[in-house]
Amino acid sequence: HLDNPSSSEAMFLGASARAICGVVLLPVTVIKTRFESEVYHYRTMSEATRDIYRTSGLRGLYSGLVPTLVRDAPYSGIYLVFYVQAKRFVPERVKEGSHLVAANFMCGVAAGLLASLVTQPADVIKTHMQLQPAKFRSILTSILLIAKEEGVVGYFRGLVPRMLRRTLVTAMAWSFYEQAVTT
Repeated sequence: HLDNPSSSEAMFLGASARAICGVVLLPVTVIKTRFESEVYHYRTMSEATRDIYRTSGLRGLYSGLVPTLVRDAPYSGIYLVFYVQAKRFVPERVKEGSHLVAANFMCGVAAGLLASLVTQPADVIKTHMQLQPAKFRSILTSILLIAKEEGVVGYFRGLVPRMLRRTLVTAMAWSFYEQAVTT
């Protein structure tokens, strides 16, 4: 239960859990990203999987692993730190009242917005590496190419949709979690 972890404990717990999930689920993410893109014209998910494995092997299914971990582990760690900190500002009367679910949700929204903003550049780099691995071969190359071709604004492309999706998903998840462990 998240009663009162320190900021470092919250960061470690959130980052560790998300890093493990990231490694396990990355092949699914790579396949989904390429399947949904306009760069590749796959008709089925199995076609995408076969093509990626045939052309790039296991490495292809794990393309963008480092930027994914750089984005996801900090996102979850930062999110949890901000969430725990935000909950400390909730007045005691709200914590004991019928508005606790709404308060937890709002803490989750605030945490999600901040964590999304901080980790957006890593998300952009990861997406470029997964969609165009021949061009964006490394993190450093990706950073330099994005800066050259799009400027600083390129690192924040897609921020609003990502904020909406990630913030709402994580805020709802933590609200349900908090409700489940307190009842």
